[in-house]
Amino acid sequence: MQTPSGHPVESTSATRVVVLASGAGSNLAALLAAHDDPAYGARVVGVVSDRPAAGALDLARDAGVASAVVAPADFADRAEWDKAVGDAVAVFHPDLVVLAGFMRILSPRFVGRFEHRIVNTHPALLPSFPGAHGVRDALAHGVKVSGCTVHVVDAGVDTGPILAQAAVPVREDDDEAALHERIKVAERALLVETVGRIAREGLHVVGRRAVIGR
Repeated sequence: MQTPSGHPVESTSATRVVVLASGAGSNLAALLAAHDDPAYGARVVGVVSDRPAAGALDLARDAGVASAVVAPADFADRAEWDKAVGDAVAVFHPDLVVLAGFMRILSPRFVGRFEHRIVNTHPALLPSFPGAHGVRDALAHGVKVSGCTVHVVDAGVDTGPILAQAAVPVREDDDEAALHERIKVAERALLVETVGRIAREGLHVVGRRAVIGR
């Protein structure tokens, strides 16, 4: 595990959010833009990536947020890597873990370690079109409305209780890239809104039902 940033673990009275990201970090950027407002109620205190070159790490550095890289190539097997990811996240004492473009499936052990405190975004209206190709699959199925989902993470793949959804109409001339770009815009807004509501109002999960509110 490398720690590209030398920033100390941040102390804050706001809801402590750790973001897991593999790519450029557009969802992370949206959360960082919101978290400086005290009224928002949540603050990103750490970023963990599986890729040393992830743009999300640059965003974290520029925002003064501590970060860590847990690259699979540095570990003997998947189980060892998965444990290291959990250890890296735990360093930041998170109240909430946000998967924001994190392109690896986490184990049931990881999910259990942070049970009911992990949320994910998905570019489709779950439970339809789970998995890595939600936008492509929705287009192939001929849907007229797609969208995005923020859900609590469980041991399955995109099967956890749904927190919030936003609809995005499908245009006749849409290809996968065009539709995905519009979904990403809705996804960023929905994630920021949902994380803020969780921070201010609390999250309760009972079976298949996830409720924001005290």
